[in-house]
Amino acid sequence: MDSTIQALGGLLLRAVPTFILVFLLHFYLKWMFFNPLNKVLKERRNLTEGAREAADAALRAASEKTARYEAALNDARAEIHRTQEETRNGWLAEQTRQMDEARAKSHALILKGKEEIAAEAETARRELSESTQALAAQLTQRILAGRLN
Repeated sequence: MDSTIQALGGLLLRAVPTFILVFLLHFYLKWMFFNPLNKVLKERRNLTEGAREAADAALRAASEKTARYEAALNDARAEIHRTQEETRNGWLAEQTRQMDEARAKSHALILKGKEEIAAEAETARRELSESTQALAAQLTQRILAGRLN
């Protein structure tokens, strides 16, 4: 067992320079490779997050602009509808006015026609009355003349 321990001790003694070399290599690689690599990765991450934040800000600004444009578009549509409604109401008022004028004219024509018909009827009654009396006189004369003959 002593020889095994001595062999193990010799092995460890010969491994110490390897351990020291590996230990030095570790710090050298950390200082020369991993620290600059971590620095570059950190900058890359910061730039990526900055780009994401800029993209998010641009997206928010675009959303706000879109909302403003949609609001302006809705206002314009409402104005167009209001103008169309005013125009339509104007047309309806004009149409109503024209229909009222046409009704008044037709009513006046009807009254004038009734008056003319009434005047013609009165003239016809007078003429009829006169002709009735003349016919009655002629008939009476014929009847009397027929009895006498």
